[in-house]
Amino acid sequence: MNTTIRVLMGATALSAAAVSAQAETLTIATVNNGDMIRMQGLTEDFTAKTGHEVEWVTLEENVLRQRVTTDISTKGGQFDVMTIGMYETPIWGKNNWLVALDDLSPEYDVDDILPAMRGGLSVDGTLYAAPFYGESSMIMYRSDLMEKAGLEMPDAPTWDFVAEAARAMTDKDNEVYGICLRGKAGWGENMAFLTATGNAFGARWFDEEWNAQFDSEAWSNTLNFYIDLMTDAGPPGAANNGFNENLALFQQGKCGMWIDATVAASFVTNPDDSTVADKVDFALAPDTGLGKRGNWLWAWALAIPAGTQKEDAAKQFVEWATSKDYIELVAANEGWANVPPGARTSLYENDNYKDIPFAKMTLESILSADPTNPTVDPVPYVGVQFAAIPEFAGIATLVGQEFSAALAGQQTAEEALAKAQALTTEEMEAAGY
Repeated sequence: MNTTIRVLMGATALSAAAVSAQAETLTIATVNNGDMIRMQGLTEDFTAKTGHEVEWVTLEENVLRQRVTTDISTKGGQFDVMTIGMYETPIWGKNNWLVALDDLSPEYDVDDILPAMRGGLSVDGTLYAAPFYGESSMIMYRSDLMEKAGLEMPDAPTWDFVAEAARAMTDKDNEVYGICLRGKAGWGENMAFLTATGNAFGARWFDEEWNAQFDSEAWSNTLNFYIDLMTDAGPPGAANNGFNENLALFQQGKCGMWIDATVAASFVTNPDDSTVADKVDFALAPDTGLGKRGNWLWAWALAIPAGTQKEDAAKQFVEWATSKDYIELVAANEGWANVPPGARTSLYENDNYKDIPFAKMTLESILSADPTNPTVDPVPYVGVQFAAIPEFAGIATLVGQEFSAALAGQQTAEEALAKAQALTTEEMEAAGY
């Protein structure tokens, strides 16, 4: 391990005088989203402050997951820093595949990271990845259509109210649909939405003995409610719609309500892209009165694989990229509406950010998600819209296909649930649970 000498000048550990005994070249694997592309354009700031150079390996999300999973599980050592999420972090941290981030500098202020983000990126209280971007999900709705329907959206609505409003707002003759929800099959598409929604209905993937729970009344209530609502008030072809498709429908003025990622708020309120930008308001994801809301929790985060030979330099990069100073750097270059959201408490206390129209509801949504106690009854897994076990992604992809087929009318909800129960049980038994 290299010895790093930090000369602290001013308030930050990564000031221009943070000098390394030996400059390194870090290889960083990352996802090709807007926040990370922006970070690459600002990397000169990190190099100026530390002397370390950066080589980026930028990949599409599914390819990134495959590459970093293969590398870390085989101890390939290709990367010094990896972009991973809340699904991978608890699994890999528990396997000792990641460097613990338990000695970050006082100036970094780890206590400023939002509690929900810290919880989802920790194992037994130890942080294993630092979030540069966080999100939950919430309701985005047309205030004009809600008013036209004679209804008023509460800040914290129930699913019964949302269903009533969706049906009242629907005008299929004019291609206005009361609600747009994910139907496209995939563990990160329809199953992210339905798992989070199921939490509000008391549904869970597994009981405390790892027995599949798709034969429960709670899952039957969840799936039937969803299919009935989408049949009455959703757009045609909903089984093919994921995040991007519903975003396009909402921006075109065809959705009364859309429940999805909080990050979408900046898109639907952007007048350059959205025909309804001045008619959008926000509310928390719905509940059913059982104590849990149907909102998820996610973070893209930076982690250091245990096999790196450049641990000190890698930690300096993680600190730089997820720091308060980095947020200020983005704001200075791109404006406050474009800073990475959802990771730090101080952002939501910043007067420059408080006037962003979606900031308050985004924060409330994130804070209301609890990855360690995601549903009404106890569960043996961590995760709100996923279960943080290695088998989940494969199983949930298969279950998502069955639920999407039920939404498309190719089978009943009961048939889909029976297949989900059978395949989940078979996969979990094969995995030794």
